[in-house]
Amino acid sequence: MSGAAATTSLGDPSASVFRGSLYKWASYIKGYQKRWFVLQNGHLSYYRSQSDAARGNARGSISILNAFIHAQDSSSFVVSDGSARTYHLRCSSRADRQRWVTAIELAKVKAIDQIESEEYDFKLTAEPPDKSELNQTIHALGTKLENVRLCHELVAKHGAALQKQLTDLEEARHNQDAAHLIRSISERANLFRITVDALISASDDYLGQAKTQSNQWIKLFQREHEQRRKLEDMVEELGKQHSHLENRIRRSLIPVVDEVEKDTTSEDLDSDCEECFVDALDVINSGSSTAVLNRTDSEDWDLQRSPSTQELPFDTNDTECNKSITKFTAVMEAGSPLVMSAADLKKDFGVKRVRRSRIPEKPQASINIWSIMKNCIGKELSKIPLPVNFSEPLSFLQRLTEDFEYSECLDSAAECEDTCHQMAYVAAFTVSAYANTTERTGKPFNPLLGETYECDRTYDYGWRSIAEQVSHHPPVVAMHTEGRAWICWQEFTMTTKFRGKYLQILPLGIVHLVFPKTGNHYTWRKVMTTVHNIIVGQLWVDNHGETDIVNHKTGDQCHLKYNAYSYFSKDTQRKVSGVIKNHQGTEKLFLSGSWDSEMSVSEITLESLGDSNKRQGKSHYSTRGSNQIWKRKQPPPELVKCYNFTQLAVELNEPEQGVAPTDSRLRPDQRLMEQGAWEEANSMKMQLEEKQRAARRRRDSLLEEAAQTGQDYSRYKPKWFIYENDLQTGNLSHVYSGEYWQCKQNQDWSRCPEIFI
Repeated sequence: MSGAAATTSLGDPSASVFRGSLYKWASYIKGYQKRWFVLQNGHLSYYRSQSDAARGNARGSISILNAFIHAQDSSSFVVSDGSARTYHLRCSSRADRQRWVTAIELAKVKAIDQIESEEYDFKLTAEPPDKSELNQTIHALGTKLENVRLCHELVAKHGAALQKQLTDLEEARHNQDAAHLIRSISERANLFRITVDALISASDDYLGQAKTQSNQWIKLFQREHEQRRKLEDMVEELGKQHSHLENRIRRSLIPVVDEVEKDTTSEDLDSDCEECFVDALDVINSGSSTAVLNRTDSEDWDLQRSPSTQELPFDTNDTECNKSITKFTAVMEAGSPLVMSAADLKKDFGVKRVRRSRIPEKPQASINIWSIMKNCIGKELSKIPLPVNFSEPLSFLQRLTEDFEYSECLDSAAECEDTCHQMAYVAAFTVSAYANTTERTGKPFNPLLGETYECDRTYDYGWRSIAEQVSHHPPVVAMHTEGRAWICWQEFTMTTKFRGKYLQILPLGIVHLVFPKTGNHYTWRKVMTTVHNIIVGQLWVDNHGETDIVNHKTGDQCHLKYNAYSYFSKDTQRKVSGVIKNHQGTEKLFLSGSWDSEMSVSEITLESLGDSNKRQGKSHYSTRGSNQIWKRKQPPPELVKCYNFTQLAVELNEPEQGVAPTDSRLRPDQRLMEQGAWEEANSMKMQLEEKQRAARRRRDSLLEEAAQTGQDYSRYKPKWFIYENDLQTGNLSHVYSGEYWQCKQNQDWSRCPEIFI
């Protein structure tokens, strides 16, 4: 448990700074502790006292931009950034709690608006920037400046005439012409006043126009200068690293022989260096559900367009199949158990649906990659508005569903009686999720808020799943999958940074797996992915890091290590190894293999238990009886030109009847891209993103109105998942509500928002 209570709150919730003292839960021993909280510049910080805040001695801070705010009761609420940092807070009254929640929500809205305004100002397009707007602005400023100059000349002219009249009046003070001169001077003065007013008005117009454009130009120039400086630094650093690496290779590989041999070896080495990374991965991790920029092998980064008009080989005899699947779905929703064998399914329903085997081949389209990359440095991948040229015609929700392509590992695990062997199959399943990353180069579509994807493959794979985009800032996907004898769910989000030389993807969230028959409950996290050579050299990907798989019922653990790629390493590249220990800490099984081919398990002999040899910092075990527990299925060769999809990936976006109106199959820009209409897909993508921004602005407006009137505001709620405490981890997460398949049977989609066009 944790919590905080507000004794005093200072300031308006809509103000830029909001302060107050709250009670923050520290531990079960200390309980609630009074702390001084300050909400400012998109961060919620707390101090031991108000005097510490004046000195800047913060005890902790949490970013509001990617935070979840969850009200527990009338006086308590929780603020979490989606990782391990969570503040459980409690207030002295419902009113104080509402003021704090409203202030944090408004601060989050302002932080998101600031980021999106920057992204909108520098929205990326596939074509060079259009300068017509700049030319129009310069022309308008020139016209207004010419008006100012004309008014200035008139003021000078009429001023001189007025001065002459005054001089004549002084000389003719005692003449009879004085009255006539006074009238003339009055007319000249009126004309001078009118001219001065016109000058002031023209000057105001010019100044207003200049002020309107100056801030945008200053921001543009500063950004361009900064991006140019960063690119220059990166290119210089890359040149140094390339030269250093080349020298190391030459020193380590070229033998010291006579001059002729040196020249020959040098030539051979130069020709081979271009192939040093031939086996490098040009794709990003589908297991961690991430993506990478698409690029050809040519050094100039240009892609030649060759539109494909090839039609899909759809099976035209799907009527009986659809009837059979509809019948099967109705039986399942009526309460039949999901645990059915493939033989039972074939016996009961006879006809197996014939699915498509191809999609249109990927066209080639040219794009100026430098105009996009220079504005991506330092940003998160989910916040970069990339055109569809870098994508593949699948949603992130569909890409996450591909994790279950090798679900037979889980089916085998369900049949194991020994928990350590069951753990081995679970570990093999976690590794298999990365198998398709060796060829896939496309970035999946970022789902819209409320977008869903269902995949019912009970009749062949033996599982069905439902996934939903439950949050947009930060982007979070919730997924629930039911197998023949297992249930798996996860809440997936990630942090990404484009560093210029490489792209880092750190998956967040925990995957849960339960076998209802035994009650064994497993959890694990996914490892980091790094994409190298973004600017110079052959693009390749590396999955690396360490992860622990835990059986919360028995206490068994499996520690897996994904070795980082190293050109000079003697180990097998893409190697994965691990050790399974029972609840007593005894090492029982050893796992070895690679994440792109296969995994095997061996029994650790008794002689080596507790006596692992330490050599160069590595543990070595005596094993026996190696058995292969997973092997990758190579995709059909004819799909190489179809985005390097596997057969399952080809089937994921196949149109189906009766799905929710928010299903990814119905997303128009994704469908247009699949059909090869990339220009139309880019246009539709911009319309969908603008519609999503408009919906968010409406929610923000309601939030501000609620803050002004002091009413409770209910933030966006997912349609098929509930935000509640995870019993295993103690963190808040989205859990499946169990209502989707019943609503599909009844075709009741009344709760679904209209997110597509």
